[in-house]
Amino acid sequence: METTRNPIGETGGAPAPGLSRAQWKMILIASLGGSLEFYDFIVYGFFAHHIAAQFFPNASALLSMLAAFSVLAIGYVIRPLGGIVLSSWGDRFGRRPVFIGSIIVVTTATLCLGVLPNFQSWGTTASIALIVLRMIQGFCVGGEMPGAITYAVEAAPRRAGLAAGIIICAVNVGVLLATIVNLVIQTVLSSADAAAYGWRVAFLFGGVCGIASWWMRRNLDESPEFRRMHGAVNRQPFRETLRHHGKAVTAAALTIAVMAGVNGILYGHMPAYLVQQLHYAPKTAALAQNAYLIVSSFGLLAAGWLGDKVPRRHLLRASAALLVLLSYPFYQALVGHTVNLMVLFVLAGVVFSLASGTWASVLADQFPTQVRFSGIALSYNASVLVFSGFAPLLATMLIRETGSLAAPAYFVIGACGIALIASFALPAGRTASPGELPTHRLEGEPMH
Repeated sequence: METTRNPIGETGGAPAPGLSRAQWKMILIASLGGSLEFYDFIVYGFFAHHIAAQFFPNASALLSMLAAFSVLAIGYVIRPLGGIVLSSWGDRFGRRPVFIGSIIVVTTATLCLGVLPNFQSWGTTASIALIVLRMIQGFCVGGEMPGAITYAVEAAPRRAGLAAGIIICAVNVGVLLATIVNLVIQTVLSSADAAAYGWRVAFLFGGVCGIASWWMRRNLDESPEFRRMHGAVNRQPFRETLRHHGKAVTAAALTIAVMAGVNGILYGHMPAYLVQQLHYAPKTAALAQNAYLIVSSFGLLAAGWLGDKVPRRHLLRASAALLVLLSYPFYQALVGHTVNLMVLFVLAGVVFSLASGTWASVLADQFPTQVRFSGIALSYNASVLVFSGFAPLLATMLIRETGSLAAPAYFVIGACGIALIASFALPAGRTASPGELPTHRLEGEPMH
């Protein structure tokens, strides 16, 4: 059987139409889960020292913090399992049921975190309950972002680059929201009150946002592409993905290492690194990172839009190459305080936006509808586990082993170099799956 290769959204030279009002609505609602996911992640990091004192009291503050961050790591470790299970359900029963179910479970867990009795009240049971709740969140999060990407590109297949860019932009909105909530709590409450219950307010606010997300998602339609399969679903999508798309999963996971590695550094390592090791004023560091978020949000939307007009893998490749070249000078400037911090972060946001605005649609390009959710989930969670989950630890070890405060640049260069090389293993497009509408062959590309 002949198949054609064509990335979602590339139309063989025909101009892609704009997003309709209905498509905008579907994509924006789909993006809410990603916002909540990163909101919870960042809030936990902001209040980790308070959570450590409440649930893992220890004479050594270091051991208490290690326990709190271990709980965060557990959420990362279980994400791939959640991605496998939820994506398999999504490829068998539809994207919508998984969307609705995951937001309900994540919201419930977030609300429970906000009211969970501490160690003083429940003893070890409180610590175990915290671990279980974070595991539940991690399990659901493993399917949330892949599901949102899948739904968005299927809701607007001819504008998949922009649609996926909107999903990623929502992640930045979640981070900004967490930053604002933290600032408000630290401003309004005393240090003692913030430690006692301020962090609970942050989680409860996240739970309220989750309820609002569920309310908006409850009437969400099924993905148009999934509906067009007319029940021709694969009953074992995970096995099918490994058997027939294993190379695509590996190549895709390595290609998006540029996203996973840079995000792991920016969100997991950079905040404490700037203040504690490079001695920037906390306010200066916060302003620079917020400027980065704003600039990169606009930049990634522009990159997503451009990715519907030119091959988006080329944009991702260009970003990875620039990051390989510029990461060490960036860190040297950070360490030496030779360039204004906000200027550095704005420039970083511009360069990285080429990758952050295209990685999701590049990922979606690699898999046909029947296994798209599973393929995206496997690739995404594997890359995030390896390159994001271990980024703070590896960056810290590099500094200790080399004695250089600029050593985290080596991790960024390594992740981006891997992505750059792996991007050449990506096919020019995806293989059309049975039951899909015929697609245009890329100009000059042979039939397979």
